[in-house]
Amino acid sequence: MEGIVAIFDFDKTIIDVDSDNWVIDELGYTKLFSKLLLTMPWNTLMDTMMHEMHAKGVTIDDIANVLTRILIHPRVVPAIKATHAMGCDMKVVSDANMFFIETVLNHLGIRNYFSEIATNLSYVDDEGRLRIFPHCDFVKSPHGCCNPCPPNMCKGEVIKRILSEEGNK
Repeated sequence: MEGIVAIFDFDKTIIDVDSDNWVIDELGYTKLFSKLLLTMPWNTLMDTMMHEMHAKGVTIDDIANVLTRILIHPRVVPAIKATHAMGCDMKVVSDANMFFIETVLNHLGIRNYFSEIATNLSYVDDEGRLRIFPHCDFVKSPHGCCNPCPPNMCKGEVIKRILSEEGNK
């Protein structure tokens, strides 16, 4: 199946739940999250939540441990492995974040099956706090599409780019 690209979403596709909500709920921060939800954009909210949790002693290892317990359908990993075995180029396009996605995929032993992960940026800073940033800076350069997608990431634009790159091979 060379030349075929399989694109997966992460939340509610590879995993059964929304990873942001899973981490917040499992670590006991649902009330604060709900209080802040309508006051800021989603990525800013998630970065703020990581700050609040870190300030109260939640470590990056605590977050990673919660992610390793995330719900997943038992047929997902075999399906991904079968798709990879057929020679498909597999990519993730998701509005989650790189740390959450890579932590789960590494835990499942399937990270290396994906040639690309297009998602929101994240990194662990010098203090051990997870930082989360939007895929694109929607304040300086909104993607401007007319689809009902979030301001930080237009999956349609990402998929168009992938298809264009594949067409140039």
